[in-house]
Amino acid sequence: MSRYLPLILLGVLLNACAQLVLKQGMRNIGHFAFSIQNILPIGVKVALNPFVMIGILCYVVSVIVWLMVLSRVDVSYAYPLLSVGYIVTALQEAFFRRSPRACTLGRHTDNLPGCISYYKEK
Repeated sequence: MSRYLPLILLGVLLNACAQLVLKQGMRNIGHFAFSIQNILPIGVKVALNPFVMIGILCYVVSVIVWLMVLSRVDVSYAYPLLSVGYIVTALQEAFFRRSPRACTLGRHTDNLPGCISYYKEK
């Protein structure tokens, strides 16, 4: 099963990348009110934003990769590795955005030792 680890990590990283790129797209669009009057103008801005398009593409590719993963390994092996995405996004915030919220990284790594020992046994 560990021979599929690169494929699993590719799916996880594509998913994390999609989150980060979508966030940048919405950062460019800015805050907006949820109202009926905003559906069309905001919808057009979102649909035409290149970051949003790239983020959606990353999601589509990550779903395709994840389907490949699920056809090859047990979900009990692959699914826990999705938590790596939390670490990737927190590190991105810490190193590239210099966000003080990146201090929450410890929250996401609490279960990491257990996951590592689980996968070493496989």
